Amino acid sequence: MPLPTISTRRLRNSLLLSGVVAGAMLASPSWAAEYEWTFQTSETAGEPQFEVKKAWADNIKTMSDGRIAIEILPVNAVVQANQTLDAVSSGILQGHLTDPSYFSGQNPAFGMLGNLVGAWGDPLEFLEYMQHGGGEELYNELVEPYGVHLIGAGATGLESFVSKRPIRTVDDLKGLKVRAPEGMVYNIFQKAGAAPVNLPGSEVYTGLEKGVIDAADYTVFATNDDQGLHSFAKYPSYPGFHSLPMVAVSMNKEIWDGLPVDLKAIMETATDSMAYDMVFILKARDLKAVSAARANPEIDVIDMAPEERAKFRRIAQQEWKVWSEKNELTGKVYESVVTFLTDRNLM
Repeated sequence: MPLPTISTRRLRNSLLLSGVVAGAMLASPSWAAEYEWTFQTSETAGEPQFEVKKAWADNIKTMSDGRIAIEILPVNAVVQANQTLDAVSSGILQGHLTDPSYFSGQNPAFGMLGNLVGAWGDPLEFLEYMQHGGGEELYNELVEPYGVHLIGAGATGLESFVSKRPIRTVDDLKGLKVRAPEGMVYNIFQKAGAAPVNLPGSEVYTGLEKGVIDAADYTVFATNDDQGLHSFAKYPSYPGFHSLPMVAVSMNKEIWDGLPVDLKAIMETATDSMAYDMVFILKARDLKAVSAARANPEIDVIDMAPEERAKFRRIAQQEWKVWSEKNELTGKVYESVVTFLTDRNLM
């Protein structure tokens, strides 16, 4: 069935907010917020993604004429990264902006929607799927039973693959000691012939330095470069070929359900705006870092050929199918994504 070019929610919000903004221009400034919330993120303070999320909160405060004030906290400020779902559900936090893959242990569908390895060639493909391909509706079907509501989805961009040896083909992965978190990404690299090692992100630098690992599934190119990973892993992949994490912008469902319609529209519209800001801000940082790396004769930035990317995706699809059989919702995610990619000739 053909998909609309703009979702009903987004069309409604654009019409509603035209009146809200006009009214806000005439209104006197609010002296105290009606709603004061705390949202935790999955980044440390100062990271580019953290700054984008702080700007999201500032935008909501401006658009709501001060009626909403959101404090943005870094990772582990109140609870551990994998505990924010429960914290938002219970009201310890009012919301979070995080990668749903942290909650795969509660339901594997979080892992599939949070980071379907090998599925996305560009973050805009993923955002189109979430906004216009049924992804946001599926995510709320998953998360609302936990007492949490998805306001909207974002994405960081394709993660770069850092490696101490050149990975130009899928065959080059054979025997590679690659850092990968447990779950789908671990299993897919294993299927591709690599030797995955489960290390926390905090140990990637020392793991590469000491030779515990040869390569790492970690984060975007510029952040890898900022953290000095290319000092040891001189064969980074750009654009990446494997991982594109979701940023789930969610809040306590009871609070969400009690909000007036104009504030819901402001929250949703600000989240859509933030999603694209994050993609393009991180892309600009990546391009600058890639340009500098290519000017360095000691670093070889590798762009894997399209046919090799397709080969990796075919391996990943085998694991998608395995996960699709874990429960009813993982099956729905699998069918939804495969239909979306097939309809757009992206399979």
